[in-house]
Amino acid sequence: MNILIVDDEVIIRTGLSTVIQWEELGFRLLPAAESAEEALERAPAEHPHIVLTDIRMGGMDGITMAEKVKQMLPDSEIIVLTGYDDFAYVQQAIRGGIGDYLLKSSRPEEIIRAVMKAKQRIVSKWDARKADNMQRRAFHSGLLERLVTEGIDDADSLEQVPQVLTKLGLPHLPEAAAGVCLQVLLISVQGWGDSRAAGNLLQFAVDNMLGELLPCETLRRRDDIVVLLRAEGRDADALRSRLGRVSDKLKCVLFTAAGSRVSGLGQVPRSYREAVYAASFRGFAGAQTLLAYEAVEGRKGGRTVCSKEEESELAILLKNGNPIELRHFVQKALDGEIADAEATPASLKAYSDSLVVAAHRWLERTASALGMPQLPRLPDQDPAKRAQGDKLPGDGTGAEGQGDLQENLYLRLRVIMETYYQYVSEDGVLYIKRAIAYIQDNLDRTLTLQQVAGHVHVHPNHFSEVFKRETGVNYIEFVMRERIRRAAEILRETPVKVSEVAKKVGYEDIKYFSQLFKKYTGQTPTEFRAGREGKQ
Repeated sequence: MNILIVDDEVIIRTGLSTVIQWEELGFRLLPAAESAEEALERAPAEHPHIVLTDIRMGGMDGITMAEKVKQMLPDSEIIVLTGYDDFAYVQQAIRGGIGDYLLKSSRPEEIIRAVMKAKQRIVSKWDARKADNMQRRAFHSGLLERLVTEGIDDADSLEQVPQVLTKLGLPHLPEAAAGVCLQVLLISVQGWGDSRAAGNLLQFAVDNMLGELLPCETLRRRDDIVVLLRAEGRDADALRSRLGRVSDKLKCVLFTAAGSRVSGLGQVPRSYREAVYAASFRGFAGAQTLLAYEAVEGRKGGRTVCSKEEESELAILLKNGNPIELRHFVQKALDGEIADAEATPASLKAYSDSLVVAAHRWLERTASALGMPQLPRLPDQDPAKRAQGDKLPGDGTGAEGQGDLQENLYLRLRVIMETYYQYVSEDGVLYIKRAIAYIQDNLDRTLTLQQVAGHVHVHPNHFSEVFKRETGVNYIEFVMRERIRRAAEILRETPVKVSEVAKKVGYEDIKYFSQLFKKYTGQTPTEFRAGREGKQ
């Protein structure tokens, strides 16, 4: 917040500028002004929030200057400095809008108190204005969302419609919009990172550019931007070109689902519902960035149940336990369905679910044939998770991209594959043996749980659980013990320096290595080696 001192006496200007540490109080002290005229000349550019001024100066007086500053900067606060004989003058000034007055003999703490009160008054004005703006924006967004998603028919709300459609160039709404061509678009954006903050910033940037390039009203939501477009004289190629400019300028990816063009405000919700339906085909769009409702409205739906051949192939893959082959199977299966000109999100979801059901049936039959007890309930089978509304992998509506659809189905099937190896397969712990061998062969390297789980193609969480069950210790403890065991072997069998031994078992910090070695063996590496040599 800026503060300006105005006084024609250099001793006052200097004293007020130096005695009080304005920066520590949160102020930016502007260069002091020697006259009211100078202050007025600088005010538009320097924008002082608080002006601390003398009343009586050569030329224009402080009260006249204060009135002019208030006209330029209505939120500014003026504090006047006065002598004992100016009280009547000051009373008149306060009635004219000056915030406070101080005697020139006031102590620094009194000046600070007056200035902080002025700051609080300014902050209160800003807060009130911010709250008012937020309330207006909330009203604007709420009314626009109702207009687009539900339609508005009550008289009171209709009277407010002109306030939310100012960018459509229809000054006499709603009557003027009766025959106007309108269209709803749903735009999803990505490309600036996966964090919510990055997504919000990108949405904001796209929203701003849309307002510059198209006659439209926009509404930013969590996952997309709703656009109400005045579509007269604007074909799909022209719209695609404008959207492409946004994408190129902001270095991002836009996917736009477009409802059909409608006539008048009353038909806007229909265009919105069509845009929502078109958006559900995002996984079918491939490289397309604009998908119109008309392109998908006639689809009747593809297969909803997998074939016996696919079920048999899937069973073999699940039994083999190779996640890479499973991923290839999922990709091939979904690519085939997506290529069907009649497929819809609903039919694709049903087809995906049929593969998961087939996998469950195979797992249950296999367990039963081996006389296994009842298997644990998997996420897809857990009614409690369904009741709580948890979103299971692959449980979307089809609005995801094609890669998301494949990943979700793959994850659901992989859970079944891992359950088979954990509870049913006689070789269920083979991958733990392979993991141990990998650890023992790579003790001189970094060995994270994720790295080792990836080596044996098992999800890290599942790997950690089974590893502890099979070895009796958690993963980190096991790796530490193996490193110390190997170090003891090297110390016992070779004359290699302790620092080199540490590196051979994955430790760069010799002090840390020595501490761990003593923790597990009761001796430092040097003591351990000396004891072994003494016994020989």
